[in-house]
Amino acid sequence: MPPLPPGSTIGIIGGGQLGRMLAMAAANLGYRCAVYAPEPSGPAADVCSRWVQGAYADAVALSVFAETVDVLTYEFENVPVEPLVTLSVPVLPNCRALAIAQDRALEKQFVEDLGGRPAPWRAVSDRAELDAALAEIGAPAILKTRRFGYDGKGQARLKTVADADAAWAAIGGSPAVLEGFVGFEHEFSLLVVRGPDGSHRLWDTVLNVHDHGILALSTAPAEGVCEDARREAGDLALRIVDALDYVGVLAIEFFDSADGPVFNEMAPRVHNSGHWTIEGAVISQFENHIRAIAGLPLGSTALAAPRVEMRNLIGEQADDWAMILSDPNAHLHLYGKGQARPGRKMGHVTRLFFD
Repeated sequence: MPPLPPGSTIGIIGGGQLGRMLAMAAANLGYRCAVYAPEPSGPAADVCSRWVQGAYADAVALSVFAETVDVLTYEFENVPVEPLVTLSVPVLPNCRALAIAQDRALEKQFVEDLGGRPAPWRAVSDRAELDAALAEIGAPAILKTRRFGYDGKGQARLKTVADADAAWAAIGGSPAVLEGFVGFEHEFSLLVVRGPDGSHRLWDTVLNVHDHGILALSTAPAEGVCEDARREAGDLALRIVDALDYVGVLAIEFFDSADGPVFNEMAPRVHNSGHWTIEGAVISQFENHIRAIAGLPLGSTALAAPRVEMRNLIGEQADDWAMILSDPNAHLHLYGKGQARPGRKMGHVTRLFFD
């Protein structure tokens, strides 16, 4: 793949905050970005050269859009795969990676086949299969839709098997996976970037704290996660991207258990738990993603400080922007969203610590 020359146009499917930060990184490298999204506007509209409104499932509109860009990427994984397969430009990361990450059952089986360790799980397609899965896995457990779940959505917890009816109703009777609970000390994530030539870089592991299923705090490095667990997670990440012939940034979430890292899920895109890399790493996840899909050499993923902290600003927390900026060490990022709703990510703030 020859390098994409400056002045080329990168197409981004989705116009949220991840698209916004991708477009900002692309602009620094001399690229223009065009966004394709179903909304009339969004956070990326402030920084892209063109916004095209269209449905994600509209194959004709997507094909017309693809003819105006030089490479195509996406900012979230809930994009229909079928319209992307026959487009006239490269779609990176590739459609196979997208299809696997969209389906929790395919994803878990794929990782198991590579020697990864997900929590005990069973695919569940109807109410009877839920009973059978519970008989094998037991409770407590968590029932997750196979598709379209994020930030705690599409999930129901079962404290006992008696909760089966309520859990099945809570997810709307959709095809699902039942996961057994695993004991763990920490939740951590790992980001890897791979170029079209097979080169790769790993950022430091990141310790994550969630609040009601939404990421609240990420710190790098992941203090408390042992070196063996970090190494095992990194080795799995490299096996995944190589097996997929992956190009771009991939994020993987793990539970840190006594038996080693337990795979939770992966996202074939830049990720919230990697926002700290904008100031906290030599080259951010966003720039390295652009470098990878443009065929450029990958940049260093080394830490820019001994410790980095990133806090999400959820809902009205973003209203404290003036107070946040009173801290001279705070790097504030507001996403340009309109109404601050509970649970909505409005921005984030990053701090670097040198003591």
